[in-house]
Amino acid sequence: MSSKNLNGSLETSFQNTIATVQFGHPASNSFPRKLLDELTAEINALSRNENVSVIILKSEGAKTFCSGASFDELLKVENEEQGTEFFSGFAHLLNAMRNCSKIIIGRVQGKAVGGGVGIISACDYVFATPQSDIKLSELAIGIGPFVIEPAVSRKIGKTAMTEMTLAAHEWKSADWAFEKGLYSVLTEVNTLDNDVKDFAQKLSTYNPEALQEMKKIIWEGTEQWESLLFERAAITGKLVLSDFSRNALLQFKK
Repeated sequence: MSSKNLNGSLETSFQNTIATVQFGHPASNSFPRKLLDELTAEINALSRNENVSVIILKSEGAKTFCSGASFDELLKVENEEQGTEFFSGFAHLLNAMRNCSKIIIGRVQGKAVGGGVGIISACDYVFATPQSDIKLSELAIGIGPFVIEPAVSRKIGKTAMTEMTLAAHEWKSADWAFEKGLYSVLTEVNTLDNDVKDFAQKLSTYNPEALQEMKKIIWEGTEQWESLLFERAAITGKLVLSDFSRNALLQFKK
């Protein structure tokens, strides 16, 4: 499956029982709503695909893994309903990753901001490089990481999530993210692809039913996300309409 347009790109390739999903966007691999929906649909389709046992999730380019929500689309939000609908895109994606019957391996080659950190948190096992710094900058643009917070807190703990969120201007190093448990493995850029491939191949030799049962156990206790993430999307959808948020988004775009 492959799609390329102004809304970004999404490509899926298969090698034996391993599916590799790659997303990309010219604006630092950010997510307009259409691309979010495409990725969500692809994760759901792969979850149902009996010929797939492992998913690798990666992004285009060498520098940025994902810069979160599209600022252009955020500036187009005109009312709470539109705002809630936009941020629900991340809610749908995180729930799709959580509910997916396959183990999802994240390949993180560079920096991640906001929603990008949420996507990394929803992976089951993550390879990253020393260049993979992270930041939750939402407070700086008048909103907060409300939709992704449950995923981030589940992975690194409420204390580390709070530290990141309140220091909205501050990058946290890849070493920090590794120490907190966001990343499973830190490896060099030139060995990243081989390390991911080797691990995925090992995983794909295990009993698929055992992997599926393990996936359920990994995500035990998150059933309330079906409603919680959408409640959080409504909070963000309201805040993004504030004068503070509008002015901050315009400044960031400049």
